[in-house]
Amino acid sequence: MTTGSTIEAGLRDVRQLIARGLERTVLNRVTSDTAGLVASGKMLRSRLIFHVGPAAHIPHTTLVHAAAAVELVHGASLLHDDVIDGGYLRRGAPTFWVERGISAAILVGDMLLFKAVELMCEVEGGRLTPLLVKLTGEVCDAESEQELLLRGERPTWENCVRIARRKTGALFAFAAGACGGIDPVLISTLIECGYAVGTAYQLADDILDANGSEEESGKSLGSDEARGKTAVGALDPREQAEAVASIESLCRQSEDSLSPWPAVQQAWRAFMDADMRPALRKHIAVPAK
Repeated sequence: MTTGSTIEAGLRDVRQLIARGLERTVLNRVTSDTAGLVASGKMLRSRLIFHVGPAAHIPHTTLVHAAAAVELVHGASLLHDDVIDGGYLRRGAPTFWVERGISAAILVGDMLLFKAVELMCEVEGGRLTPLLVKLTGEVCDAESEQELLLRGERPTWENCVRIARRKTGALFAFAAGACGGIDPVLISTLIECGYAVGTAYQLADDILDANGSEEESGKSLGSDEARGKTAVGALDPREQAEAVASIESLCRQSEDSLSPWPAVQQAWRAFMDADMRPALRKHIAVPAK
């Protein structure tokens, strides 16, 4: 049975693997805490992996590499997003581009992406590498659509959900799919579960960006409205209320779809109760402006 202590041990292994992967890069000469650049947040995607993977009997080495890879990709996306949005605060500290410059943030973000691919090539003959590449590409495509096609247009609920599913849901889908082993039905089901909770998380984050406090969240807020981005916070209050209801519906959907695999379903519910729902509640428990 997976416990809080075993999950924390897994997260330590992830940080150590990231540090080893980055120790031969220029980052090792810039900071003594290379892992902290990409693995100092909630690590929700990694927590999902260490809750669910053991229930499906996935080797620990595979789980650590998959978690490290997804944290590197997520870290790269944050480096780039902070530049694009002009975000000056992340996890209560100045963002990387503020301290090191825009060019440095872009270049380091690119490097992290390829380090993630390198890590996935090291386990199980690279079996999970195509999935990582595909879903990372989906994140980039969604971000590009949001910037190039939708920015400045009046957002619709359908567009908000579609962007959220691909921009944030895709990496949760990878984390979940990495826990499916070689069972194609379980893999596809877990991938869809990951999309569901990742979509829910992005919708909640949109609400936080519109209504939250920078002091409490520890990051820059308000960039969605300022840059005319397609996000829930720009919808009218009735639609925002519907978004809150949709968030819980997506969570229940992810849990219910795993009923053919009781052990995996139990592990998924443990992740939802211990990590995902508390994070969602923190995001949406803010007064509407």
